[in-house]
Amino acid sequence: MRGLVGTYSFQALRGDLFGGITAMVVALPVALGFGVASGLGAAAGLYGAIAAGFFAALFGGTKSQISGPTAPMTVAMAVIVTGYASDIAEALAIVVMAGCLQVLLGLSRIGRFVAYTPHVVISGFMSGIGIIVVVIQLLPFVGGVSAAGGVLGALGALPGAVADLNVSAFVIAATTLAIAVLWPRRFAQYLPAPLVALLAGTLLGVLWLTDAPVIGTVPTGLPAFRFESPEWVFLARAVEPALILALLGSVDSLLVSLVADSLTRTQHSPNRELVGQGVGNIVAGLIGGVPGAGSPILTVTNIRAGGRTPVSGVCYAVLMLGLVLGLGRFVEPIPHAALAGILVKIGWDIIDWRLLSRVHRLQREHLVVMLTTLALTVFVDLVTAVAVGLIAAGMAHARQLERLELDSVVSVPFLDREFLGLRTDSSDPYSARVGLVALKGSITVASSHKLVAVIAEDIKDHEVVIFDFTGTSYLDDSAAMVIEQLLEVAKRESTSYILMGLSGAVSHTLHALNILRQVPDGQIVETLEEARAVSYRLLSMDETPAD
Repeated sequence: MRGLVGTYSFQALRGDLFGGITAMVVALPVALGFGVASGLGAAAGLYGAIAAGFFAALFGGTKSQISGPTAPMTVAMAVIVTGYASDIAEALAIVVMAGCLQVLLGLSRIGRFVAYTPHVVISGFMSGIGIIVVVIQLLPFVGGVSAAGGVLGALGALPGAVADLNVSAFVIAATTLAIAVLWPRRFAQYLPAPLVALLAGTLLGVLWLTDAPVIGTVPTGLPAFRFESPEWVFLARAVEPALILALLGSVDSLLVSLVADSLTRTQHSPNRELVGQGVGNIVAGLIGGVPGAGSPILTVTNIRAGGRTPVSGVCYAVLMLGLVLGLGRFVEPIPHAALAGILVKIGWDIIDWRLLSRVHRLQREHLVVMLTTLALTVFVDLVTAVAVGLIAAGMAHARQLERLELDSVVSVPFLDREFLGLRTDSSDPYSARVGLVALKGSITVASSHKLVAVIAEDIKDHEVVIFDFTGTSYLDDSAAMVIEQLLEVAKRESTSYILMGLSGAVSHTLHALNILRQVPDGQIVETLEEARAVSYRLLSMDETPAD
């Protein structure tokens, strides 16, 4: 909540209230379903949404992010309940441990590394999330029941749902979708389109089309303190699942933070976000809630409805608390189809159409990375998609670096009469027994393995080769080992060599790896003049230099 004092306006408050209300309504059935799926019960889904939503907004670093139970965290929790804990108390102790680990990750400033995620990876998983939202909402759009199995499960159940079309649900969903799409922008500053669509769809379901499936009964009752001190033997065994849960929630939240940044043109604080998520999950474990993370659906819903500050997340959490305190009866008649119509529009907007419309202009490597990330997001899961996307993007980036670094390697033959100053009548004036290989800029693992093939031929063409490191700013360990291979190639070809201009970090790297041990005495110099003098000696020349 830091930074709001003195800058917060009534317009911002209105947007945050609309965003929090809309996110709460969308989150309610999702939280109930995730609570059941986790093995902790429907009410635990609400408690998790309250804890994660409130404390992640209060202490987190992403202004417009909404947190709560998510599919990856729910699946992980279900595995913990069935495979790692003998009772609910132990399962909740693992949640608390995971929250503590997230706080430690934030305090150790690890979260900043998410900023290095390439845009094509972000675009791929954003578009994948949008497709998932649209496809999954097709079932309630036609009055069907949500199916397990993600996108594939929804697509498999869709033909049967269409055959048993619930006309009332379809009309409600189509109406809410039409309002969400066609609502004039000049009115959106007073009433956001998702909220208007929700009100219209609910009125249709309450007054006329009453046979459409609705949210139904909402569990009530305040969460109670449920933490029990576990035994030391259990704590040692619980470190592994707690670490997995912490890493999963952290990666999930930071990726959603990137989505929020791209939609709001803001910059989140990744380390603060991890601290906020960790505190939220600590509280969730203490009150018997499902652990949470940043939710892409709820975050985008909040942003589209006008939420821009942490107040929207606090509002969302307080409203969820109001539901369990008895206000749930006011949302029980909301049709699932009304939510489906709104979410279809939101999912469509999440898809990165700006980049997809330019796929024919993307470099082939970048296109492959984006499409791979998109496909894995849709058909596998978000974390796997981003992991593979980052690996693919790193490989594509390495290929680009390889070309750039190899282009910066300069090989120059020195004519004897110019460099060595020999009399033209005592030697071939066009002889170039001395060559120079200048390694400029950064030389890394990206290009190091091709350096041998590129430079080896130049080494064979000369009797003496000068390796010029004067313009080398960085040399990683892989490139340093390749330098050793080049020196071995020179020795094998009976070519003498001189190392020139070694200094700073480059010199330290070569000395640290003991690569310079094989360089004969006197063949490491600082200037080209010194290299010229050493060249005379190495060539054992009978010719005398010109006056």
